[in-house]
Amino acid sequence: MRKLFALALSAMLAASTLGGMTVSADSADVDFSNMKVGFIFLHDENSTYDLNFMNSAKAAAANLGLSEDQIVMKVNIAEGEQCYETAADLADSGCNIIFADSFGHEDFMIEAAQEFPEVQFCHSTGTRAHTEGLDNYHNAFASIYEGRYLAGVAAGKKLNAMIEEGKITEDQALIGYVGAFTYAEVISGYTSFFLGARSQCPSATMKVTFTGSWYDETAEKEAANKLIQDGCVLISQHADSMGAPTACEAAGVPDVSYNGSTISVGPNSYIISSRIDWTPYYEHAITCAAKGEAIEADWTGTLATESVLLTELNDAVAADGTQDAIDAAKAALEDGSLHVFDVSTFTVTVTDSSNVNATVDENGNLTSYMADVDTDAAYEGDTEVVSDGYFHESEYRSAPYFDLQIDGIELLDTSF
Repeated sequence: MRKLFALALSAMLAASTLGGMTVSADSADVDFSNMKVGFIFLHDENSTYDLNFMNSAKAAAANLGLSEDQIVMKVNIAEGEQCYETAADLADSGCNIIFADSFGHEDFMIEAAQEFPEVQFCHSTGTRAHTEGLDNYHNAFASIYEGRYLAGVAAGKKLNAMIEEGKITEDQALIGYVGAFTYAEVISGYTSFFLGARSQCPSATMKVTFTGSWYDETAEKEAANKLIQDGCVLISQHADSMGAPTACEAAGVPDVSYNGSTISVGPNSYIISSRIDWTPYYEHAITCAAKGEAIEADWTGTLATESVLLTELNDAVAADGTQDAIDAAKAALEDGSLHVFDVSTFTVTVTDSSNVNATVDENGNLTSYMADVDTDAAYEGDTEVVSDGYFHESEYRSAPYFDLQIDGIELLDTSF
């Protein structure tokens, strides 16, 4: 269970798809010779999600000039006791700082942080660091909802082109979305994508189905096929395999991916993908640890930190004018004139079973929402997150807490 999975740095660099070897400003003249860094990944490189983290780890190692014996990578570490055992093994082996990449690793990373107070533990997608009170336990995420919105802009442009070409009518602009679980991270993701699409194609609607797994190629492919059979004319996903992109290519349905390009399996269907680049955070946290400086309890990467990226647009599939529309929306996000969850751009229906923490006006526009920012067992709302006309996602905590169900999106299965 504690078997070490080590990779030579040369092999890591050969596999990396990321950019050049530049040292971040705060790492200049820092002595990294005593650093040893551990990485815990939920799956291996076959998962687009984990591969994205792995590529960022490789880039950070190269940029900081770490040697191969300073990096330890462990893959296929389940969200259970195996995570604690792996983290403890890494600490015992001399790692100064340890990163984990999946939501379900959190309890076990906290357990390890309590046992090894001299080691820094950094957890991506977690929610509890800002309330846990541990100096050596930290959460990180990014404003990926902005990246998903921009990917949605590309989807909306494609829908408009299909309408103009007579392939579909306006009321047939139905998007299908393959989600993993009904977590806030997934809800925030599919909603921001949908709002980006609707900013270009106002008649767009969406159906969302869930697989109950982050990585299940068969289930994801079946889910995409079912959505296509139900009339969805464009597919996106928050799931980690090539299942949905493969189904789209076979059916000739446009596809917007997540965590990296899937053009290798969908040259005739793939449009674009959004992803978090974890390299800036890895470099920052490792540098802080090397300098003996405090690491933020909760860190949010942004467009400005180049933590939120889009892959290169596939011009063979994308609609004309897509890059210009993305560039315009990105500029507006960056200057603050556009907010993804602008409450004037969507409506909410409040029922006894959903959106119970929401308050809306007579038009269904959101006026107040008490989000579960300080996570507790009952998931009770504790923080007002609507002000200045928009829902402030990932500002009060890095991990997403947008879990509203907005009008225009139909959930096909909420059992996961």
